[in-house]
Amino acid sequence: MLFSSICAVAALSGVASSYEIPANLKAIYNAHKSGTCKKALSGKSSSGAVFCGDIANAIFLKGSSGNYDNMDVDCDGADDKAGDCSNDPSGFGETAFMDTVKGYGISDLNANIHPYVVVNEPPYFDAVKHGMKPLSVMAVVCNNQVWYGVWGDTNTEPTTGEASIALAKLCFPNEHLTGDNGHGAKDVLYIGFTGDNTVPGKSGANWKAKNTQDFEASIKAMGDRLVASLK
Repeated sequence: MLFSSICAVAALSGVASSYEIPANLKAIYNAHKSGTCKKALSGKSSSGAVFCGDIANAIFLKGSSGNYDNMDVDCDGADDKAGDCSNDPSGFGETAFMDTVKGYGISDLNANIHPYVVVNEPPYFDAVKHGMKPLSVMAVVCNNQVWYGVWGDTNTEPTTGEASIALAKLCFPNEHLTGDNGHGAKDVLYIGFTGDNTVPGKSGANWKAKNTQDFEASIKAMGDRLVASLK
């Protein structure tokens, strides 16, 4: 399907305004949705998706013909039982990169504030081996819009399509998503970027943000630059 333009209007108070999808990203979404991955970098996940290398300088999740992946909700990290994560049956009190973000002045990522994506680790998939860097910026196309997040946690299970509750609520503000209720449709495109200059580091993002809007705004310029480089 073709995306329509979306006005930058706040869906909820305190939540960042949606970002219109750039023309090159619209074209990529539409071109790769049909068919299957030609350069699979992993086996199939439980949702039928593979990590795919069909886009230069990027890695994305691709499902079967006509599909991308769903969005399960992750609540790991600081305040893992707060807010809409209170009913999460599998929440864990820390993320994979907690030690790194401690150097950024916070105890850990907070799933209720930081929009992050879960990317699998060995034995299912080795993102670092394929060029992604921990805490690098990622682009997520969902609900006819694009949002930016960071690679913020890992999963050893063959389960893909997982994002923090903050990112899930940006994508689908009207679906009442919680720690135990995700978005089932396989229409979400997750894109990770490879190479240098993909990681905001200590000073390139507002890690101490008190809300999702402020953190999202702090990584938008880098996200826009990375998306603009896609072909």
